[in-house]
Amino acid sequence: MSVPNSEAAGVAPLEQAAIVLLSMGEEPAAAVLRCLSREELLRVTQVMSRMSGVKVDAVRTSLQNFFDDYRQQSGVHGASRSYLKRSLELALGADIADTVLDNIYGDAIRPKMARLQWAAPRWLAERIGQEHVRMQSVFLAFLPPALAGSVLEALPENAREQVLLHMARLNEVDRELLVELDELVDSCLDSLGLQSASVEGVRQVAEILNRLPDKRGQMVELLRERDASVVAHIERSMYDFSILARQSEETILRIVESTQADYWAIALKGCEPALREAILHAMPRRQAQAFTDMMRRLGPTPRSRVEQAREELMSVVKELAESREIELQLFEEAVVE
Repeated sequence: MSVPNSEAAGVAPLEQAAIVLLSMGEEPAAAVLRCLSREELLRVTQVMSRMSGVKVDAVRTSLQNFFDDYRQQSGVHGASRSYLKRSLELALGADIADTVLDNIYGDAIRPKMARLQWAAPRWLAERIGQEHVRMQSVFLAFLPPALAGSVLEALPENAREQVLLHMARLNEVDRELLVELDELVDSCLDSLGLQSASVEGVRQVAEILNRLPDKRGQMVELLRERDASVVAHIERSMYDFSILARQSEETILRIVESTQADYWAIALKGCEPALREAILHAMPRRQAQAFTDMMRRLGPTPRSRVEQAREELMSVVKELAESREIELQLFEEAVVE
């Protein structure tokens, strides 16, 4: 009889073999015992007869070692979870069986997956992009939801629906697929240090300049002398449409009065609810209702048209701010009552 060859949690190899036999149920255990020599049978049955009150950790360790050895010595990757669940429930009871199976099927890989939270979602998407759909779905299923969502978004658009569908159908993951997942995670962890860092340089510079009100104009002009095209991107980021959500009602109303109404109806399409509410709340009720009706009549609008309208509006906002006609809050600042 092949017994687990490593001791863990204080359980000797022969005791581990006895635990495995006790976990099988009477008929499978009897079939194994018939294959042993007289000496082997006496040794293992003596240990089995003395066993009582075996701790869950000892059962878990023994079964884990058995399956590890089994996979190494055979071309079979083991029974399905449902098969083992039925067998272990008969031998150990449902509570202990669930604990053992949770360790065999998945718990061991979760700490590894947790380390992947430091990886860029796009990098992870590239790593799993060549895997089959079942593997992609299992990989995402073991990730924290927020990270899994970002990785899914970085996958090709035509693949996302299929991955989500496979993930929704997951109930149990067989051992063979978990072994593949473990190898994939190990590969990701080995390469983790080689991933490139994603830095939004333009956005970062814009945030810095927004916090330098006294020197902002001077710094922008100095940068413009060096690279006008980069400064154009920086200024677009500094005066992003989203900053309107943090402006006072007085400022918003002044901006609305200085711009064309049809631009607002287009620019507010698809924006964050908080931003839309900030704009509409600052308007007189009748005007706000007119904007709402206009947006509804427009129906679906091409994104390029929406972006163009927003840029037109923000160019006016920039002019008003530079001429000091409005006091613009370019970054979110803590307030004191």
